[in-house]
Amino acid sequence: MFSLGSWLPALPGLAWGWALLDALLQGLVGACAVSVLCSLLKVYLYIQCLNDPERQAEKEAIRTQWWVLESLHMAMLTGVLALVGSRVAALVALEFSLRAVSTILSLGKGTHSSQLYLLCQYSLGCGVSCGLSFLLEGAPHRTCNLVLAAGLAGLLAAYTWRLARHVCTLYELHSRARYCGICILLLAAGHGIPRLLWNALAVTFAVADLAAVVLINRDFLSTAEAIRFWMPLTICYTLLVISMQEETRHCTGRRPIYQTVLVRMGGLFILLLTVGRWTDVLHVLISLLGELWCLLRAGVMMEACRQQDFGQQSRLDRRLGSRSEETS
Repeated sequence: MFSLGSWLPALPGLAWGWALLDALLQGLVGACAVSVLCSLLKVYLYIQCLNDPERQAEKEAIRTQWWVLESLHMAMLTGVLALVGSRVAALVALEFSLRAVSTILSLGKGTHSSQLYLLCQYSLGCGVSCGLSFLLEGAPHRTCNLVLAAGLAGLLAAYTWRLARHVCTLYELHSRARYCGICILLLAAGHGIPRLLWNALAVTFAVADLAAVVLINRDFLSTAEAIRFWMPLTICYTLLVISMQEETRHCTGRRPIYQTVLVRMGGLFILLLTVGRWTDVLHVLISLLGELWCLLRAGVMMEACRQQDFGQQSRLDRRLGSRSEETS
């Protein structure tokens, strides 16, 4: 693997230092992707709550979130993503893709789950990280490419963060006065933010899943070894996703979300104890911390998303009920 360190003389520990820098830059890009997702979703939720008189308490909760914690969140998430190895990051991305497909198939036609955008935070960071590992593997100047990617991701994250802060501070005034171009644009097209995020996440996880399969398979010397790894993993996660879906349907609130995280990471932990390496087991524990940190940080928005999904489902049920009455 070549990087900026290939231009410098060979010194003891220099290669390890450049590898650590590359890992930090990959983690920073992943953390920026999560920040962009959360900022845009915050803009959408704030506008939706502002337009609904019954959700003014949720609007105030979103507006009064501690903005100063954003830097701490970015720094911690960058460190966690830098420490997690490519194998575990790949498994986390694949697991979320399976869970997302199962959730989408279980939803009724015309509905979507806003909570899914927040549940994918850590998985998105892992997917971006392992995608960069795959795309830049063997690149002549890997570190320079990562610096450029981190710079562009940082600019995008900073812009969306400023947008979210502007909306939470001034959107209510500007949308009435109609003299702010950004707020007028959001007033007209803000409802399209979920579709934008959906398309971006679909492309990101498609690349991440492809990269994950390649990164995991390269460690196996034969097809038999690969089958011994993939077979129990696929069965374990398929059963796990089905059981978690059933439990989530019958429970409300945040508790089942955290239980799901513990069960998923626990299943991956036990599986890697038998077919993985000791470093993989350590990385699973780090991933558990990262997943819980992302969910705790987004607690206010998670509640707003839950109310959004509940309201949408109720409107859909009423519409279907009225149609059935007209038919009868």
